[in-house]
Amino acid sequence: MSSDSTDTAQAPAEQPETPSDGGSSEEKPNFMRLFGRYLTEANSVMVTIYSLLLAFFIGGILLILSDEYTRSTYSYFFARPQDALTASWYLIRDSYLALFEGAVLNLNMLDRFATGDADLGDLLRPLSETLTYATPLIFTGLAVGLAFKAGLFNIGAQGQMILGILGALIVGFSLDLPIWLHLPLAVLAGAVAGGLFGAIPGVLKASTGAHEVISSIMLNNIAALFLVWALGTGFLHSDLSTQLVSKSVHDSATLPTLLSGLNESLRVNLGLIIGIAAAVLVWWLLSKSTFGFRIRAVGFNEHASATAGMHIGRTYTTTMAVSGAIAGLAGATLSLGVYSTGVTSSTPLEYGFDGITVALLGRANPGGIVAAALLFGALKAGALSAQPDVPVDISTLLQAIIVLFIAAPALVKAILHLRTPRGGLVTLEAKGW
Repeated sequence: MSSDSTDTAQAPAEQPETPSDGGSSEEKPNFMRLFGRYLTEANSVMVTIYSLLLAFFIGGILLILSDEYTRSTYSYFFARPQDALTASWYLIRDSYLALFEGAVLNLNMLDRFATGDADLGDLLRPLSETLTYATPLIFTGLAVGLAFKAGLFNIGAQGQMILGILGALIVGFSLDLPIWLHLPLAVLAGAVAGGLFGAIPGVLKASTGAHEVISSIMLNNIAALFLVWALGTGFLHSDLSTQLVSKSVHDSATLPTLLSGLNESLRVNLGLIIGIAAAVLVWWLLSKSTFGFRIRAVGFNEHASATAGMHIGRTYTTTMAVSGAIAGLAGATLSLGVYSTGVTSSTPLEYGFDGITVALLGRANPGGIVAAALLFGALKAGALSAQPDVPVDISTLLQAIIVLFIAAPALVKAILHLRTPRGGLVTLEAKGW
């Protein structure tokens, strides 16, 4: 072999040049690139945001279809497209602006306040209504969200709330105590009644394997019918009315309003503060306590938790009892607050079922649940205030679309062509089906 070929074979491989500053040759991603990547990823935060935007977009389309004048402009769209586009824009803008003004801030009232023709109470009325409707949703959302953490689907928050209404109501009108004792006792009675009722599906699941969805649905019906029967009894029925309405609770058991000093029509009361305190307590319970660790462990993997020595049935029962107690607090704030002058069969509305929506939107996290409750409270207050210009069903419709997208992140990912996050799509699941 020639010397030239030997030299070539023994020559060391050429090394890549190293930057003089000793840094890596690969370009580090900057903030904008990371942020752009985050925006195009189907993570839980962006799925929630995109779900809201898609819901309002689809809601706008349905507003156009429901308005006769705007719909008629599309009959000659290709001749004069500006008519249809202009009419659609003004309809959607005015409708959503009416929702905003009915839920947050009325711009006309703001102008009157600036000129001295309206007081601060008038200005705060939309916000007060939003907070009033959001208060029970905070409790029912927390109740459903806590059960989700244990892999349970507490669809019985409606019935547990009804029992909370009755428990607080009975203590509220039947006892004569000073306010510092009467009010806490009435609130506690609502929580206890809801907790006992909520424990029933937990006990049935732990002892017989009965699924909590089936049993809690049946208990919802039982609670609703029991409320109608109870309001007709001589013990609960008001002596001052021939309608199916309860007696009024004493002033010492009534939740004080927070803004009545500005205007007596502002209905938001102490229940809002109790709801925020409950959210903080649930956060501490889940993240800092041993009981919360058991809830999360059982929800993540019940078989591994049982192997580790955790009592699965007991965890199910106590979780459902605590969940029911929180839903019972929602009922207590209703019978001791807005409806302290008399409870009717329509007092519970659909707060318990709406709590499922709130828990889904809030991803079962206390902070997210509070934010979701405020959003849905705003939709409710805005839709009622915007009558008759905006269909009242638009609020329910928006909520339904939001739930659809939140519960199916793969649908949002497919519609917007988002990338799959590193940990995969995150969904809330209830085990046991």
